[in-house]
Amino acid sequence: MAPGAGRDEIEALIVQMARLPGLGPRSARRAVLHLLRRREGQMAPLAAALAHVAETARDCPLCGNIAVGVTPGAPCALCTDPARATGEICVVEDVADLWAMERGGAFKGRYHVLGGTLSALDAIGPEELGIPRLLDRVASEQVREVILALNATVEGQTTAHYIAEALEGSGASVTSLAQGVPIGGELDYLDDGTISAALRARRAL
Repeated sequence: MAPGAGRDEIEALIVQMARLPGLGPRSARRAVLHLLRRREGQMAPLAAALAHVAETARDCPLCGNIAVGVTPGAPCALCTDPARATGEICVVEDVADLWAMERGGAFKGRYHVLGGTLSALDAIGPEELGIPRLLDRVASEQVREVILALNATVEGQTTAHYIAEALEGSGASVTSLAQGVPIGGELDYLDDGTISAALRARRAL
């Protein structure tokens, strides 16, 4: 523990940091010590940014993206941008995957974030993933193509096939990412060029 007065507060901060992905207790302790040594230059701005995002971040009710600074219950900028009304919806598992697609800059349509994949063991079914909401969007937004940009895992592909079957008869074509995405790969870990190549070479599902 940190010596001296206030060590309980510092230890509590270390515990919270250790809960972040990729950080264990030792890494969290180093990070906290680094911030404490740079309180004005790094810790204070970080605390202010965290507080602002915590106060203003909202889940988009349409696509599931996380937006900052929008009115509660209002769609995000990606959903309201008229230039993105291309008739294409890209379905991803998580917000991190949406951000990965946006970094590549190859996709100019709209998104739908599932928030996971189908899993009988975890009691995650179509309702939990908002798949009925996706089907409603395909009908109401006159979508002509649904791109299933799901991770190349067993769960991801199972979910993709379920959605493809649910969209049969909808009038929208269903495609999936093709070359460049390795089996077992996750979008958030792929480089921008690989994602762009996979999007351009998407195939019918």
